[in-house]
Amino acid sequence: MAKQRGIIKLDGTMADITFYRTKHGYMAKERLRVAPGRMLTDPRFARTRENMAEFGRACNAAKVLKNAMGTLLTSFGGKSLQNRLTQEMMKVIHLDMVNPRGLRNVIDGEAELLEGFDFNSTSPLETSFKAPLSLTLDRVAGEANVTINPFDGTEVIISDPAATHFKLVSAALDINFESKVTASAFSETAIMKIESQPTALINLENALPAASVNPLFLLFGISFYQSVNGFHYPLLNGAFNALRIVKVSGTP
Repeated sequence: MAKQRGIIKLDGTMADITFYRTKHGYMAKERLRVAPGRMLTDPRFARTRENMAEFGRACNAAKVLKNAMGTLLTSFGGKSLQNRLTQEMMKVIHLDMVNPRGLRNVIDGEAELLEGFDFNSTSPLETSFKAPLSLTLDRVAGEANVTINPFDGTEVIISDPAATHFKLVSAALDINFESKVTASAFSETAIMKIESQPTALINLENALPAASVNPLFLLFGISFYQSVNGFHYPLLNGAFNALRIVKVSGTP
């Protein structure tokens, strides 16, 4: 290990030398390279192979969930969504108490940890919509519903000042993360004006296969629009759009 001297303090990698800062000052060391074949066969890298296998499984699980949502993600999420969702899937996998390291998976883990996950990292659901939700996720009957009592839009909705209208959306997902077989259902309200006039009772109903043995997910969200000459345009920045996994039923 070498110590950097001089007035130029480097941080990062140049050629095969890595420069970094420690409490003892700026240091430098040679970057060691491991042959791919050795990584795959050497017993000393067994733990690395286990971690790599589970990370890959988490990445695939995140993609399967996103694909099951279809076009719903168009108005939500962002560039960091895949990474954030993969991190949450890793937490789920680590709670698999059935399989050995390297073979742990989402189905045998605690999928309930995904409850509360916001697809838009800059807009948690409660910062845009504050009305209480009544949730139903009935595995036996295959019912996945969101019910909202009448509310005053000016009191429970927080939006971009340019927004004049909103739409509530819901989705239900039945996902086998190992086979990648999914079933999805979607529902939404009409585009409604943000006003003090109370809404009617809202029921967003989604039907999933009855008696499923897969993890089930219920999602709820809100998106915003601007009305111009009778036409409703989605707000381009989507900063206030919110979508959350509001209820999860893991493997029975």
